[in-house]
Amino acid sequence: MSTAFGCFIGFLVWFLMRYLIAGFYTVNQNERAVKTSFGRAQRVGNMRTIDDPVAEHLTADQKLRYDYPQVRVIQPGGPYFKWPWEKVYKVDIATSTVNMAWDPDDPSANNSGSILDAVTKDQLNVGLNGQIRFRVSDRNLYAFVFGVKNAYAHVMGYFVSVLRERIATFEAPPDPAADPEHSAAASTIGISINDIRKNMRDLNEHMDHECQSSSARYGIVLDASLITGIDPPHEVESALAAINTAYNQVSSDISLAQASADQKIVQSQRAVEIETLKAQAEVEPLKCLASQLLDLKTRGTAALRSYVRNVRLALFDKASQVFVETRRD
Repeated sequence: MSTAFGCFIGFLVWFLMRYLIAGFYTVNQNERAVKTSFGRAQRVGNMRTIDDPVAEHLTADQKLRYDYPQVRVIQPGGPYFKWPWEKVYKVDIATSTVNMAWDPDDPSANNSGSILDAVTKDQLNVGLNGQIRFRVSDRNLYAFVFGVKNAYAHVMGYFVSVLRERIATFEAPPDPAADPEHSAAASTIGISINDIRKNMRDLNEHMDHECQSSSARYGIVLDASLITGIDPPHEVESALAAINTAYNQVSSDISLAQASADQKIVQSQRAVEIETLKAQAEVEPLKCLASQLLDLKTRGTAALRSYVRNVRLALFDKASQVFVETRRD
C-alpha cells in the first residue's frame, strides 16, 4: 500500500511540475508569441490579413493566395499560463541585417553567402554585394509561423528573384537636361553595368518598393536593401575598363565640342548686339536733327534760314580752306 501511495505522490508531483508549474511562461521585450490550442492558433474573430493595411500592396490575385487569419498576439510581459494541450510559439521581432547573398537552406551557396550572381541585359555575369535588413511582422504572425515552412528562405528567394529580374532588364532613365543627340550617341556605346552603377540609388528604391508586399506574403518586413557593389568577372574586367575609357573619351570630346559651339554662339550674339548698338548710335543723332529741323520749319522760314546760317558759320570756323561759288554777271 505504501508503494502504491508513493507512486501516486510521485506521479502527482511530476504532473504538477510538468504541466502546471512549467505551464507558466514569459515573453521578452523583443519577442511576440502565438498560442495554439490543440494545434489551432487563437484568432481575432473573423478578421483576415486582407482586412489589415499590411495587405495594401498586394494585387487582387495575391490577396486570394495570401489570405491568412489574424491571430491573437501575446505582447511582452508575463508570467502567462498555458494548459498542457496548448503550445506557445515565440518569435523574435528584432531587426536583423544579413548579406543579400545569404541562403538559409544552403549556407555554402552564393560563394558561402558573400556574392550574389546575376546577368545583365547585355549577357554580362556580375557579382552583387550588399545587405538586406528585415524583421518579423507582428501584424501577420500567422504567415510567418504557420503559412510557410521556412519564411526566411521564401522571402530571400523572393528578394533575389526580383533583384535578378531588375538587373536583367535595367535601363538607365533618360536625362531630361541632356542633349538628344548626345544621349543617342551615348546609348550606342553604353553598357548596362555602367548604367546600373550610376543609378544605384534608383535600383535600391525599386527593390524597396517591390518588397513592400513581403509582410503580407511571408510575415517578414523588408526594412531596407542596400546594394553596395556590382563587379564584373575578372576575365572581362580589363576589357570593360578599356571600353569605359573609350566611352569617357567620347563623352569628353562631345562635351568639348558642345562647349565650343555654345561659346561661338554666345560670341555671335554679342557681336550682333554690338553692331546693333553702333547702328542705333549713328541713327539717333540723325533722328534728333530731323526732329529739330521739323520744329524749326513750323516756326517759319526765317528761323530755318538762321539755323542754316549758324551751321555754316560753325563749319567755316572748322575748315582750313573754303571754296565759295560766285555768280558771273
